[in-house]
Amino acid sequence: MARRTLSAAVALAAASIVMTPTGAEASPPGTRDVTAVLFEWNFASVARECTNTLGPAGYGYVQVSPPAEHIQGSQWWTSYQPVSYKIAGRLGDRAAFKNMVDTCHAAGVKVVADTVINHMSAGSGTGTGGSSYTKYNYPGLYSSYDFDNCTAQITNYGDRWNVQNCELVGLADLDTGEDHVRRTIAGYMNDLLSLGVDGFRIDAAKHMPAADLANIKSRLTNPSVYWKQEVIYGAGEAVQPTEYTGNGDVQEFRYAYDLKRVFTNENLAYLKNYGEGWGYMNSSVSGVFVDNHDTERNGSTLSYKDNATYTLANVFMLAWPYGAPDINSGYEFTDHDAGPANGGQVSACWQSGWKCQHNWREIRSMVGFRNATRGQAVTNWWDNGGDAIAFGRGSKGFVAINHESGSLTRTYQTSLPAGTYCNVQNNTPVTVNSSGQLTATLGSNTALAVYAGKSGC
Repeated sequence: MARRTLSAAVALAAASIVMTPTGAEASPPGTRDVTAVLFEWNFASVARECTNTLGPAGYGYVQVSPPAEHIQGSQWWTSYQPVSYKIAGRLGDRAAFKNMVDTCHAAGVKVVADTVINHMSAGSGTGTGGSSYTKYNYPGLYSSYDFDNCTAQITNYGDRWNVQNCELVGLADLDTGEDHVRRTIAGYMNDLLSLGVDGFRIDAAKHMPAADLANIKSRLTNPSVYWKQEVIYGAGEAVQPTEYTGNGDVQEFRYAYDLKRVFTNENLAYLKNYGEGWGYMNSSVSGVFVDNHDTERNGSTLSYKDNATYTLANVFMLAWPYGAPDINSGYEFTDHDAGPANGGQVSACWQSGWKCQHNWREIRSMVGFRNATRGQAVTNWWDNGGDAIAFGRGSKGFVAINHESGSLTRTYQTSLPAGTYCNVQNNTPVTVNSSGQLTATLGSNTALAVYAGKSGC
């Protein structure tokens, strides 16, 4: 099979005009809305991380890479070419998956499964679980009658039919309007639900009509289960993200694109009304991120390679009350196709190329900040007109970010009660006086974050 990457197509994919969204469940259900996306971590490693880091840090969810049997190969994108719905991919078998779900639940962390249901593979062979297949025939699952009639690649994002009936980078496109296909996909998702999965990230949702997805969701044992749909915005395109908000959350790619531009070329002062004020979807139906596995490779967003700028963008996202945040946690790469080290086994963070962004102190500490300030409005906004900003979250928290080239010392007005707090960015004490003011010096490309309930460092 010729090498094909989903990221090659994702750069082309897109969708969304600003409309009033239909009513959908606000962000992931529960009081903790931050998801750690442990990209290509195997299930045993995810389980351990739920216990050691995610639960204690306050993450509400962990998102795992696609669990289904897929084509063989070391590249990361082989996970996105399923050949059956058995849990038999490189990341672990059914028992490992079930153990991971149970272990994460015991740590207070819910599990979202990245779910590939738009397409199957682009070639033929034997899958990671031993299943034989050809591009349009998956014995016991699908035959050629279950795929869309268009066998050419998607070429025109201005044409709805082309986007939703032709092949994404040459991958066999399932006919999700067909009852057998809908029933089979729902069967796979119900199997994951039976193992305790709490939600789904729907890969390539844009390439399936929203009504088809709604029908599939209606067949689930829990039809109100959390859904997060990948529908990439593209100006003037035929398929728009807002079409999908009736099914659940939709990933707001413009949020990540614009964060890169603001943090690298513009002024952080512009972020004062970030979110709906920028024409994005309603906060209650938006999934947000600084980067994901595709965008860190195609360069459309910031990535770990941007160092402190990337860290500060994540700090801002977690402090700012818009959408439900994903923290991308992957591995170093120079070859964009390269799969995970050790087949996805993470023996320890920051070894074998594993970046563990979810466990960087500056990012991890902001999960607690977000949980503590949930429901609080933005207050006491301050900026210098450039790259230094600060804002409160009611009487519960306050954050300052200095993205300038030099240090900054100033007194900030907050709405916090007087007392001693801990700057969770660097574990130093901060005093708020009886007037609600705090004075601090922030070095270049550093931040301050304090919140109620976190007094001692």
